[in-house]
Amino acid sequence: MYKPKEYLIHGFLLILTFITTTLAGGEWVYGKSVMADGDSFLTWEYFVKSMAFSIPFVGILLIHELGHFFTSIYHKVKCTLPFFIPAWFGFIGAPSIGTFGAIIRMKGSINSRKKFFDIGVAGPLAGFVIAFGVLVYGFTTLPPADFIYSVHPEYADPDFEGYGEDVLDFELGGNLLFWAMGEVLADPERLPSMSEMIHYPFLFAGYLALFFTALNLLPIGQLDGGHVVFGLSPKYHKQISIAVFTLFLGYAGVGMISPAMPVEELIIRLPLYIGFLYICYSRTDFTAQNKLTIVLLLAASQYVLAFIKPEWEGYQGWLFYGFLLGRVMGVNHPEVSGFRPLDTKRKILGWIAILIFAVCFSPRPFIFE
Repeated sequence: MYKPKEYLIHGFLLILTFITTTLAGGEWVYGKSVMADGDSFLTWEYFVKSMAFSIPFVGILLIHELGHFFTSIYHKVKCTLPFFIPAWFGFIGAPSIGTFGAIIRMKGSINSRKKFFDIGVAGPLAGFVIAFGVLVYGFTTLPPADFIYSVHPEYADPDFEGYGEDVLDFELGGNLLFWAMGEVLADPERLPSMSEMIHYPFLFAGYLALFFTALNLLPIGQLDGGHVVFGLSPKYHKQISIAVFTLFLGYAGVGMISPAMPVEELIIRLPLYIGFLYICYSRTDFTAQNKLTIVLLLAASQYVLAFIKPEWEGYQGWLFYGFLLGRVMGVNHPEVSGFRPLDTKRKILGWIAILIFAVCFSPRPFIFE
């Protein structure tokens, strides 16, 4: 079915991604890197320890993609093997998680609402089950509270008063499921704060898995969540997709333009931001006039909100993803010839997928200060 060259390429990318996520795990969990010296150097011992992050993380991504893959095979739809995308920036001192994720590309056309739904929902459900198990294990096997001293020995110093102003303060934003599992499963005396969660490899890997699951389940366009909504309601998919996409951009851009900004800065930022929003809507079916109207209304609403509630701020990290959704992937779904309703079992799975999105999505997944 696949040529030996394809197995070599996909296998190489998988192995390379495993290595880069292990390197990233060493940086996050233990504060050690192959680019550092002295006690901060990532030795072979700590490289092996860092696999406690990379094995569950890459494993969850693999199970997610295999869910799509095997469902495609079941429905006789040609597709590629999973493409893993390694991404490690330790050589320039920038933080990364070792990968941009993984994808499967469809080679054949899908002209069935049921096939779209099955292939779309299989990946997130499969990955979520494994992620849930990883988090259960992580929360129920937390090390003693003094474990954090092995990573940050300075915390044990009674005279320690925190880091200097030039140190990056980072913490995970949390989501409903992650918070609930911590409350129900974890020993309160051992449960770390969200700013220290990165030092617990199973929890960090599970959190990232929930993050990617939520991204895929956004009910927009041809994302997995878009396939789910199209399966449940093909008649209203386009309206739902556009509405969610607009709310997504609307939240992300709160604070991008504000009356509190100096006039000279606002004069430059405003047209650039409006142009950015217009590009995000470039692959919609609206006329140029309607696109511009939507963009101006969205920008005006954000500006007014910044005037009324200047302390409110969106998560501007979502703007890049909004650009990818609007300009690269598109917010529309391919048409199919038949609109036979899904059976009851598939409808239940669809609503379960929507619930998973709701409990996994974090408005501010990564907080930098």
